[in-house]
Parts: sequence; structure tokens; C-alpha cells
Amino acid sequence: MPVAEAPVTIAVGDLEVSGMYARPESPFATLVLAHGAGAGMDHPFMAGFTRALNDDGVATLRFNFPYREAGRKFPDRPPLAIATWRAAMESASLQGAAHGDGGPVWAAGKSFGGRMASMAVAEGMEAAGLIYLGYPLHPPGRPEKIRDEHLYGLELPMLFLQGTRDTFATRELLESVVARIGPTAVLEWIEGGDHSFAVAGNKRTAADIGASLAPRVAEFIRRA
Repeated sequence: MPVAEAPVTIAVGDLEVSGMYARPESPFATLVLAHGAGAGMDHPFMAGFTRALNDDGVATLRFNFPYREAGRKFPDRPPLAIATWRAAMESASLQGAAHGDGGPVWAAGKSFGGRMASMAVAEGMEAAGLIYLGYPLHPPGRPEKIRDEHLYGLELPMLFLQGTRDTFATRELLESVVARIGPTAVLEWIEGGDHSFAVAGNKRTAADIGASLAPRVAEFIRRA
């Protein structure tokens, strides 16, 4: 039976954003999930991923950034995105506490959402670990514009899930970054996957693609 989802409202200063919380019975962890630059929390990829995690025993909270909540296309600047991340993590912790759950709370994000999570942790946000669903290491075709400096001071467990055809991360460059971070960082390649993890010739819905990543994430959290 699917785990019930409950809408939540998250205050970010004077703003409010929407969230969707789901908690299976006796979860072993909670994962907070932020969307990428081009789609909100209700995108089928996001929903498919969190629902598959719920089935595997992970509570989830996915949320919108303020720009998406307001119907704008251009992503929020880092200070506001980081403030939103902090508020979402606090909301997830409060949800867990309300159920007598003090288990680990992880931060995860698709592309932009994952990068903002890592920046928030670099600025002091507490998280049990970080999950990157397609880390945007550089703009497509511009590997010289690398976004990696803040990653090297992070010592918490990190899982990079990346498609081998993802134009936002040159393979050799991402492998060198993960190696430089050290043993707390793990990189797993999705063969043939693009930035949305779609594989040419393999017709799947976005929800199915998101769900297919959940077992890897749940196993990583269990091992951490």
C-alpha cells in the first residue's frame, strides 16, 4: 500500500514554500529533496524517486524553492536557496520529532537542488549526508567553469549519481573531483544516462527513472 503524502508549508523568512512529506512506518532515515532548475517538486521524476524511497523505509520531504513557488523560471540566488534549504531541513526534523523519530536526516537534490544543498552544508547546515542526482559540475560544453571549490571541505558521506552522457559533468573531471574530496565521497555512474538519467532506446517514464535510482540511495544511506 502506497505511503500517504501530506502537504506542508515551509516558512523561509517572510516567504512560504510548499512541501510534500511522507513517512512510512518506522523509517530508518529521512531524506529531504530539492528539485532542479527547470522543474518543481511535483515533477514525476521527483515524485517517483521519493515514493520508491518511502517503499524502502525512508521518510521524505520534497519542497519548492521560492522562485518555483512564485512561478518564475530563473532560479533563486544562493543566499535565498540556502535559506530555503535550512528551513526545509528544520521542517523535516520537526516532522520526525512529532512522530518520536530522531533518526538521521539527509539532504538530496536534482542538479541545482543538490549543488545548493552542498553549499548550505558548507555554510554550516547540519545533514547526515548528501545525495547528488546529477551534480552540475559545469555548464554544458564549458568544463573550465567548474563549480567545485566548496566541496573539498565537506567530510560527511556523499553519493554522486551521474549519467555517463550528462553534459553537465565531464567524466574525467568529475572523477578527479570526487577523488580529491576523499573516501567519504562515492561516485556511481548510470550507464547511458543523460542529465535527467534517461537512456537512449530505453523508454521509461520520468517517474520510473526516478524510482530506479532509489535503491542505490537507500542502500548508501543504510551503509553510511
